Amino acid sequence: MRSLRSRPRPFRLLFAAGLLATVLPAHAALQVGAAVVDVTPDKLPVLLNGGMLSRQSDKIKSRVHARAFALSDGRNQLAIVVVDSCMMSRPVLDEAKALAAQRTGIPADRILISATHSHTAPSSMGCLGTHEDPAYVPVLRARLVEAIAAARANLEPARVGFAKANAADYTALRQWIRRPDRVVDDPFGNKTVRANMHAGRNWDDVTGESGPEDPDLTLIAFQARDGRPIGVLSSFSMHYFGDRDISADYFGLYAEGLKQRIAPNAAAGKPAFVGAMAHGCSGDIYRVDYKVPEAQRNSKITIDEYAAQLADIAVKAYSGIKYQDNADLAMAEARLTLKYRVPDKQRLEWAQRIVAAMGDRLPKDQTEVYAREQIYLHERQQTEVVVQALRIGDMAIATTPTETYAITGLKIKAASPVRDIMVFDLTNGGDGYIPPPEMHLFGGYNTWAARSAGLEVMAEPKITEAALILLEQVAGRPRREVKLSQGPAARTILDLKPAAWWRLDEFAGPLAFDATGRQRDAVYEREVTYYLEGARSDVFCTDGESNRAAHFVGGRLRARLAGIGDRYSVSGWIWNGMPVEGRAVSGWFFSRGRDHGLGAFGDHLGVGGKGGHAGRLIFLQGNDPRSIVAGKSAVPRWEWQHVAFVRDGETVRVYLNGALELETRTPAVFPAGLDQHFFGGRSDNDSNWEGRLDEIAVFDRALSAADVKKLSAR
Repeated sequence: MRSLRSRPRPFRLLFAAGLLATVLPAHAALQVGAAVVDVTPDKLPVLLNGGMLSRQSDKIKSRVHARAFALSDGRNQLAIVVVDSCMMSRPVLDEAKALAAQRTGIPADRILISATHSHTAPSSMGCLGTHEDPAYVPVLRARLVEAIAAARANLEPARVGFAKANAADYTALRQWIRRPDRVVDDPFGNKTVRANMHAGRNWDDVTGESGPEDPDLTLIAFQARDGRPIGVLSSFSMHYFGDRDISADYFGLYAEGLKQRIAPNAAAGKPAFVGAMAHGCSGDIYRVDYKVPEAQRNSKITIDEYAAQLADIAVKAYSGIKYQDNADLAMAEARLTLKYRVPDKQRLEWAQRIVAAMGDRLPKDQTEVYAREQIYLHERQQTEVVVQALRIGDMAIATTPTETYAITGLKIKAASPVRDIMVFDLTNGGDGYIPPPEMHLFGGYNTWAARSAGLEVMAEPKITEAALILLEQVAGRPRREVKLSQGPAARTILDLKPAAWWRLDEFAGPLAFDATGRQRDAVYEREVTYYLEGARSDVFCTDGESNRAAHFVGGRLRARLAGIGDRYSVSGWIWNGMPVEGRAVSGWFFSRGRDHGLGAFGDHLGVGGKGGHAGRLIFLQGNDPRSIVAGKSAVPRWEWQHVAFVRDGETVRVYLNGALELETRTPAVFPAGLDQHFFGGRSDNDSNWEGRLDEIAVFDRALSAADVKKLSAR
């Protein structure tokens, strides 16, 4: 996917131009109805989704429900349903929508049905080692129709409002990047797993998180005209808590908690309040923060405590909502045909041998599970997915049909033409994990081809773009430009007039945009992840915005800068993810030399490892390690540090956090006019950087110590 800051393609310009001519209807008299229908199976035991192997339960810990909202503005009507289910197939949901349309008059393409992703809910679709429960599917389908009909029957004049709260302490990345020397095997016997879930438990194995989290707990609240609460639809990016027996997981507990806090008792003759928690983009998210030392992790919290504390945060935000008395509705849907990543001939033959030996029995281990999945993908080849967007007055909802990563939700929200927005995943289908394209390079469970993660590599950008186009359609205006704000540290860089400046805040490659406006864009190599927490948000951004950075996983950022001679400077922020004892050189983060050259010449800057100068800045001219010059201070792992490299003819100075760290004299041994610069690795790819870089600026002159001090934000 191209960066959301890149120029629109011609088709998008034409599309947007048409939208600009659209006249939005005046805000209309909104009606809202809400209802809850029990979808707990009547017969036990029942198969449960959410595990690698087939399992079932004959015990009910908490009942599971469908929570429905029906809306009408007099001209348009729509329905939103949140279901306590791990995932639901598109064909089953299409059948339910068609039946609901016949019964209620709400068009099928104006019905949104989303799974909460409880891993202890009855199985309504096959996934990994579990089949759908044949007795439960018709029960669920019928009760979805009942929920939509009940909500529509409860329509009454209403108001609507939006709120957003920060719940960062309740969500975190579970997908971490493994060290290059700690790659492990996939189910097919290949050593491909560079990133995987929960690898952050062992800090010695990893270099850092693979992406950003989304801390926003968002609410759309509905009130009757007299102020009586009708319901609250919430969304949060946290995968699931984990429970036992048949259970709605934290989603159901949170929904009940909202009801008890806001409107525990129904008014006479009126429907009960409905709370709901939809699953935000959470494919790489879990509740345990592996950045925190194990003894301090919030892993002992119970599911009841977790749900209650989230509900407390929500209610505080709810108390400040300002409501719209009138709100018009708009909704749009797109259906995309996407290919599966089908097995090649060799893998298919491997799978067929294993499945033939299994006979009619279910898989009993991971290898058998994934062998059977290859047969399914080979037989199906492709599938259809549904993407939707809807607008309720000045707020919006966008959907994905998959277990989307948090970064995808952030992409959609950042560019959405409607600022107050929720993004749901596992909506209108259950097509499994959908990593951004770059994550496929790093393997791991979320990428292993199966019905649970089988869509084509480019599925994520296609679904993201579809959601944004639909949002433009329902909003009647084009998407917003995505661009970081400029705090005082950013303005300092501009004031010093760099030859190029890359903020490294992109959502995706291949380009890192030159923030000077000179269009000296750099190019990301493939082995990079994007949009992680960057350096010093307090000084690089404004109004509480988070600065963003790229995480380098062996790839580099390449730039060609003409006119840079033997007097030049490089300023940037480094975040080392590699243990310094992990290899001879912990990592090189800046290099000027020939691409893939032997390193016979060029300037190289990095952090030393077990080969010498462990944890300290090192400078090398050429490729003779005996010529390395080292700094004196330790560079802490997983902490942002400012580094400035200044070459003034034969004099080289390197600064750490504004203070001179090393100084040496060495000729600038590279051909005149050499314009190749590398960040995140050395020119010859020796010991490339494993960690983040941010706010890289190159100057065509030797900076003074005073200039460096300003750049260090000290």
